[in-house]
Amino acid sequence: MSRPYSYQYVGFGFGSGFLALVAFFILQWLQIPVGNLVDWLIGIASFWWLLAVVTIPWNIYFEAVETQDEAKISRKKGIPVDLPQLNYVAEVARWSLVGAIALHILSALGLYCLAAWGISAVGYVSAFAVLLLTVLRPAIRGYQFLAFKLINIRQQIQYPREDIVELRMRVDTLEATTKALAKTLEDAAKKQTEELTGMRQNMATLRAKLEELAAVNQTEHQRLAREATGAIAQLSEDSQVLNHVREIIRFWKDA
Repeated sequence: MSRPYSYQYVGFGFGSGFLALVAFFILQWLQIPVGNLVDWLIGIASFWWLLAVVTIPWNIYFEAVETQDEAKISRKKGIPVDLPQLNYVAEVARWSLVGAIALHILSALGLYCLAAWGISAVGYVSAFAVLLLTVLRPAIRGYQFLAFKLINIRQQIQYPREDIVELRMRVDTLEATTKALAKTLEDAAKKQTEELTGMRQNMATLRAKLEELAAVNQTEHQRLAREATGAIAQLSEDSQVLNHVREIIRFWKDA
């Protein structure tokens, strides 16, 4: 059941009062007799006050009564209920009921005095409305409370509170397990990230060493190439010397 709260009526009250003032000035502009501005202002103020009186204290009272009813059902089912909070709810229910009735009576007396003193005739109508709403408002809210209670009983038949408590415990267990798994996965991911970072650092170190070895290898190849070139040149010179020696020996033999 959707529970009415007082703040839902604030916009409605101010909007209705503004529209009433606009209607008054339009009717005055059209020269239609609609009474004086004081009566309209008192009527709008009375409407705002009635809206607050029939909404705020009665909503608090019936919310407290519904809370007490829920607590009784929970205690019958063996579900623990905080006793200090339950006592506080009982105090709220008692004083909100007293306050609501007192506000209705005082409001009716105040509005009646406005009319009796000749300030505005709207006070008679407003006083009667306050007295009427003293009975009508609790009757309407009582009907809503009865409907809520019947719906609650039907829901308890369909979904017993023990099952709901057990389901909630299972949900809490699943939530704890999920958090533990998430923590484990987070730790594993963190560890894997650290390992990947270490592997990247090792790869960078190996790459640097490989580049260094490649540079050394190239230098050694160049050195070996120079040495080989020098050795080949030396062999060529030695071969020329040997050829000259052969020619000299051949010359001496021929001579």
